[in-house]
Amino acid sequence: MNWYVIYTKSRCEKAVADKLALLGIEVYCPLLKRKKLWSDRWKWVEEPLFRSYCFVSLEDRDRDSVFKVHGVVQYVYYCGKPARIREKEMDLLKSWLMQYDHDSIGAENLNVNDRIRIRSGALMDKEAEVLESKGNYALLLLEDLGLQVKVDLRKNIVEKLKVS
Repeated sequence: MNWYVIYTKSRCEKAVADKLALLGIEVYCPLLKRKKLWSDRWKWVEEPLFRSYCFVSLEDRDRDSVFKVHGVVQYVYYCGKPARIREKEMDLLKSWLMQYDHDSIGAENLNVNDRIRIRSGALMDKEAEVLESKGNYALLLLEDLGLQVKVDLRKNIVEKLKVS
């Protein structure tokens, strides 16, 4: 079986994942627990790590079955074909998310286009490019995995690579 990335309607990731699971499709929607301020209190909420995306594992012949679920828009394509993700990369992503408190990945003084190396955890020694840096957060491109990840810069587990 292969892992594929599906694009969902905005804010439908969790509902799509639940409905796909009811159909017997192996689905992974990485969620982050965040503390949010409501009008009268703080509350822990789960947010998707990748907005409008879910991962599904199925045989090629069963790929159309995901469209039975309201909220699935299309597969993400790469080179004209639905993008496949290796099992090893999915395991790495799952391991990485279980290892951290989701607000603990970061660096300091990052600029757009900086190259960084992750210094600890499941993604140790992976290199990434900084796509955006605002306040305490940065958007990183993990090229090996083909993923963009938003990280908190308040803790320092990445290092800036020197340009040669």
